[in-house]
Amino acid sequence: MTDLDAVVVGAGVNGLVAAVVLAEAGMRVTVIEAESRPGGALRSEELTLPGFVHDIGATVLSLGLASPAMRALGITPAGVEFLHAAAPLGHAIRPGESVLLHRSHQETAAGLGRDGRRWSAVLGGLADRWEGLAESVLDLSHLPPRAPLTLARFGLHGGWPASTPIRHGFHQEPARALFAGLAAHSFLPLTALGSSAFGIVLGSFAHAVGWPVAAGGSERLVDALVARLRSLGGDVVTGTRITDLGQLPSARTVVLDVEARQFARIAGDRLPARYRRRLERWRYGPAAYKIDWALDGRIPWTDEELAAVGTVHIGGTAETVIASESAVAAGRVSDDPYVLLVQASVADPSRAPIGKQTGWAYIHVPNGWRGDATVLIEDRIERFAPGFRERILARHVWTPSALEAWDANLVGGDIGGGANDVAQLFARPRLSHAPWRTPLRGVYLASTSVLPGGGAHGMAGWNAAHDALRHLIS
Repeated sequence: MTDLDAVVVGAGVNGLVAAVVLAEAGMRVTVIEAESRPGGALRSEELTLPGFVHDIGATVLSLGLASPAMRALGITPAGVEFLHAAAPLGHAIRPGESVLLHRSHQETAAGLGRDGRRWSAVLGGLADRWEGLAESVLDLSHLPPRAPLTLARFGLHGGWPASTPIRHGFHQEPARALFAGLAAHSFLPLTALGSSAFGIVLGSFAHAVGWPVAAGGSERLVDALVARLRSLGGDVVTGTRITDLGQLPSARTVVLDVEARQFARIAGDRLPARYRRRLERWRYGPAAYKIDWALDGRIPWTDEELAAVGTVHIGGTAETVIASESAVAAGRVSDDPYVLLVQASVADPSRAPIGKQTGWAYIHVPNGWRGDATVLIEDRIERFAPGFRERILARHVWTPSALEAWDANLVGGDIGGGANDVAQLFARPRLSHAPWRTPLRGVYLASTSVLPGGGAHGMAGWNAAHDALRHLIS
């Protein structure tokens, strides 16, 4: 690691995207990763039984497919095959009663009765302008906005608490429940400002690009980025944990794909006191409590339509989802929790032996929660899919502490890099037109603690790297 132009700490998606951008500009780049394999929270393993491939982190890669960074890098032609289920999403309202979100917003609207027109007008309208939406919401710091009219349209609908359109915009349960389940991806109470934005973005992208999985596992996206980096002369060094900036080899640029408080510890007194306090006070959001299953066949849904979709929200009615997420915000776990379940092998049969299936699900729990939700989650699924437990061949449970032990960026089990409330969504990690730029010359922060936050989109790394290049050239 001599004569380097750039060092990247952390081989998550943001770190790898930053490294590729810098390498494509002719810089000599090395990525240093603490774990034995690159990928951060985007790794795939046979956790339960041989032949069952599980994504430990993200499985559904809609943000990756829509990301301006990934599209500019041409990752799909580089060997990542995205596969789609028959429909991206189903929401189980009651046993035997569900609503589907289809790729076509018109087909989705047809199943929403009198609410169909509003669904198509808002989510369908933004889906028709998805490239501008992606460039705007995944790069909010860009001034002027790349698609100002699309951003304004998004802001008009997305700034509200999700409970507002649920209770006053939609009139019937299917649309209410479907939107509630989408908005709950925010890890916010649905009465919080801005929670609608998450539902609109994820729903619009489901119509525009789908909710795909990567053939063979999400780690294929990491493999493609590492291969691109090495083809450009870059390198990835694993098994080396950085605890102080002084450990790094000399380089003109340093990019850190680490969460906010971790950066404060690594940089220490080199940081100005005010900036360091901001990082040290960074607030983390609710955690995920996740279970991976090896299943002896498909999940026996009461509503058989759910067997063909990639993601199922076991949420119940919209009010049930609202109550579940409000309980988590108050430091409790609901007795009737919103469960997010993914059956990736529906779209990608290679993830399980013939006739078998993989599945995973999580619920939201308070950050650092130490309870056991395994029975609670499986009971909830069993209600909508009687006989589910009989299909379980093996399970692997991820408590919040286990998630953090696996990836230090998942503090307290927070898979989003920090709370998504309005105060931290825009000031991420501080209010700035270049939030990835730190007070240290040539040092950039590029993780999910930086705009635009969580997801396998790589935009923090993309922006940090391009900013670094501008300053090196100027």
